[in-house]
Amino acid sequence: MNWHYKHTVLTLCTFAFFATMVARLAISPLVPAITDDFGIGTTIIGIAMTGMWMTYALMQFPSGILADRFGERSIVLVSVGGTTVVTLLLAVSPFYVLFVLAMIALGAVAGLHYSAATTLLDRTFENLGFAIGVHTIGSSAAGLVTPVVVAWISVRYGWRPAVAATVAIAAPIFLLFVFRVRPTDPHRPSQPLRERVQLEEFTRILGKPKIAFTVVIASVGAFAWQGTASFLPTFFVEHRGQSATTAGLVFSVYFVVQSVVKPGIGAMSDRFGRDVTTFGCMVTSVAGLSLLVTVPGIVGVAVGVVLIANGLSWAVAVEPRFMDNMTESERGAGFGLVRTTYLTAGSLGSVSVGFFAEAFGWVVSFGVLMALLSLIAVALAVNWAFDLGY
Repeated sequence: MNWHYKHTVLTLCTFAFFATMVARLAISPLVPAITDDFGIGTTIIGIAMTGMWMTYALMQFPSGILADRFGERSIVLVSVGGTTVVTLLLAVSPFYVLFVLAMIALGAVAGLHYSAATTLLDRTFENLGFAIGVHTIGSSAAGLVTPVVVAWISVRYGWRPAVAATVAIAAPIFLLFVFRVRPTDPHRPSQPLRERVQLEEFTRILGKPKIAFTVVIASVGAFAWQGTASFLPTFFVEHRGQSATTAGLVFSVYFVVQSVVKPGIGAMSDRFGRDVTTFGCMVTSVAGLSLLVTVPGIVGVAVGVVLIANGLSWAVAVEPRFMDNMTESERGAGFGLVRTTYLTAGSLGSVSVGFFAEAFGWVVSFGVLMALLSLIAVALAVNWAFDLGY
């Protein structure tokens, strides 16, 4: 394959996503060490993680608007550079309140990346499902590297050096983006930002039946992804009795599988349809969670993790569904708006899974996720069977 500039853009957007996701995912494998250090429970750390993911979600819409105003490249650079700085603050926070504030700030700067980068890819690629699939490898690859590396560093040197080590990833990627990605012309360079923040515009986009239905699908999917990503290593330690290092390794396998399958799932959604592919993802997620909770031994872990990784890759089929139902002029701010909407709902997955696990146990906690994903699968089937037009 001949290498073109568009491949450079896709590669560096993927690297940038990798950097911002590494910083956020570094927290999950360190939850036991952090809770011990600060003397808190899983519900409290779940609240902090929800705060981080909620600010990440809330910044999706401003990201789209700012990209329209200043250009996608500039916003991605602010995101990766901000992630570098705030991660250092996380590592040196002397008490829990400052740590939580730093987590919230991390979510905010990291949240600027995705909508801007996706809009840039939409301008660059015709086969958007494939491009999004490759782009999201950055997220999955972060999951491959982060759990094992930070767990290893934490065991030997403590959780603070483990968090600080992620700076060594973000800083070089920031420089690569500076020197290799050309400045992009903004879509609306002269329009005041206040004119983009109009209630009528919000309701018009979110009021489209197909957009509203897709928001529901994505909200439940994000809730499940969030809860799983936040506490899967802790689940392996507390429910299945594995060591922190082993749990980190298994968590990495989860992301390895996602790295492999996401481009294929995106391509399947391009060829066979968004809804068929999404239905398959939901059913696969439920099957994987069921195995992980109920089947003991290596079979339950291995097969369960592979199925969950496949199923929770639903975003590469669902997000193009948003783009399919927006006009070109809506896609910058509109995609950011729907991302903010569904990720804000999804961010509650962290605190919910943490609360249910602490109050009722891990079986009930993961059972809630299975029930929600099953409802989405049924909704997709009913929409198709009765041709409801959603």
